Amino acid sequence: MQMLLIQPTYFAPIIQYAAISKNSNICFEFEDNFQKQTYRNRCYIYTADGKHLLNVPIQHNKGVKQKTKDVKIDYKDDWNKLHLKTLTTAYNASPFFEFYIDDLLPIFNKKHNFLLDLNLLTHQFIVEALQLEITTTKTDEFLIESPLKDCRNLAISKKEPQYNLERYIQVFEQNHGFISNLSILDLLFMEGPNALNYLESQNLNL
Repeated sequence: MQMLLIQPTYFAPIIQYAAISKNSNICFEFEDNFQKQTYRNRCYIYTADGKHLLNVPIQHNKGVKQKTKDVKIDYKDDWNKLHLKTLTTAYNASPFFEFYIDDLLPIFNKKHNFLLDLNLLTHQFIVEALQLEITTTKTDEFLIESPLKDCRNLAISKKEPQYNLERYIQVFEQNHGFISNLSILDLLFMEGPNALNYLESQNLNL
């Protein structure tokens, strides 16, 4: 089975973990330049108002390209407290919110200097919640074309393809319909231990 090349992202979209669930080996991209409007520092959840963006603010170096691994998080607006409050309001009534919230709290209560550290911690939480057994490595150089199965494009949030993911019940579906490929948190809070079965059952064309 070919190793996947994956971009570390913030509570990644469902499609990324659908891909990971079908492979036991992944390689994280550590050597790329940071790009705006990607899931590197954002995710989408389902609130009473519909699809909602959670964005992690970063410290910008004007006119200077930064490697993603060097990007620092900006905490001047306490975004982490806001994200936790928004998630709680959106999913408090979901079937499995209370099942996972205690393990999520340390992620939001600690201030992480680097975006990459935060993203790796969210990945660790998801892997443990899904009870996935995978091995993980990291790149030591940036390759435009990689010999690995390149899934770095799954981190693109602007004009992303319409992935053919199956419907599952969502908290506010009666208000706004089913919204596909939200953050993996949406699936976890709704499906709990069945989330892995859902991911493994998706037919992917990546």
